[in-house]
Amino acid sequence: MTDSREDAAALDRGDPLSAFRDRFVIDPDVVYLDGNSLGCLPRATVARLEGLVAQWGERGVRGWDEGWLELPVSVGDRLGEAVLGAAPGQVVVGDSTTVCFYKLVCAALDARPGRSQIVTDLDNFPTDRYVLEGVAKARGLRLVWLDGDPETVTTVIGPDTALVTFSHVSYLSARIADMARVNSIVEDAGALMLWDLSHSAGSVPVSLDGDDAPLAVGCTYKYLNAGPGAPAYMYVRRELQAELRQPIWGWLGRRDPFEMAPGYEAATGMRGFLSGTPPVLALAAVDEGVRLVAEAGIDAIRAKGIALTECAIALADEFGIRVASPRDPARRGAHVALSHPDARALCARLIERGVIPDYRRPDVIRFGFSPLTTRFVDVWDGMVALRELIATGAPPGSG
Repeated sequence: MTDSREDAAALDRGDPLSAFRDRFVIDPDVVYLDGNSLGCLPRATVARLEGLVAQWGERGVRGWDEGWLELPVSVGDRLGEAVLGAAPGQVVVGDSTTVCFYKLVCAALDARPGRSQIVTDLDNFPTDRYVLEGVAKARGLRLVWLDGDPETVTTVIGPDTALVTFSHVSYLSARIADMARVNSIVEDAGALMLWDLSHSAGSVPVSLDGDDAPLAVGCTYKYLNAGPGAPAYMYVRRELQAELRQPIWGWLGRRDPFEMAPGYEAATGMRGFLSGTPPVLALAAVDEGVRLVAEAGIDAIRAKGIALTECAIALADEFGIRVASPRDPARRGAHVALSHPDARALCARLIERGVIPDYRRPDVIRFGFSPLTTRFVDVWDGMVALRELIATGAPPGSG
């Protein structure tokens, strides 16, 4: 139990990951509890980008032959090994999460012709829901909404199901889905499973290969600290790569792009899931974020994430604040959802006090704890500030 700020400071002194905080650019005047939306800037990224800009200036177009074109695959392999539990040759980095998700949705549906149903849940991340709505409308398919945890997918899946897609860690509640169990259910139904790992990668262990996941996407700007708008990644299980064809046929997804030949012939392996020119500067930022996570170790990161969220939940209980995240740490990611009818106003007032959370409709305050940058005193300060603001009441007409 953390009974005082000094107790929290003592936990920080004993934290094996405490030294990593100094390797990030962090405003000393704020308590940053929004790393689950946008991670902090690694100092190594600043130096890496400065070097790349200099290379651009000195080498110009020659840089493409000096490693730039290999970045989507090489960074993808490092990400797969350090964060996703994926062997080399199954992950590439490029495009936004929305575009990557669209690519794999279309590829999966094309691989299951004659099936008319897509399944997702009501609490899935908005961009995933919107993409699915658009694809279903364009193809004349039926989108089935699961009102429950992913493990209850057995209630809606059937022989008409082509694709099932959920978030591994819920963006709202931080609930962790049982990936292996859901994969087995979906495979037994003959459908394909697509995971969104945006709130998982870099915060909780993932074993895509070990859990027999067919497909996955995710962003890199949260717990991987790759920066605003950083490119996302795609995972396609090795044995599916020859079967699936993504729908955005760009020149770098062709087997011999520099031939400039007529007609599209997809490259083999994960290169066939690429489309346009790789964002070199952004890929370098992804690489630095992945390297930090690899150095710290995902198991140590997970252990601290559990400790931080347990601390926040204990304080919420003591302060009389309702917790909307799972109580079982094994089923909870690295953020905590706190429920209050004046959540919107409280978030605004916290930011005025230098505590940075975020608000999610209808009544959720999310405190995101990024284990490489968040201290236990940050948890204490954030929770105490929230208690004090609740005690004083929200401004009239707010919320």
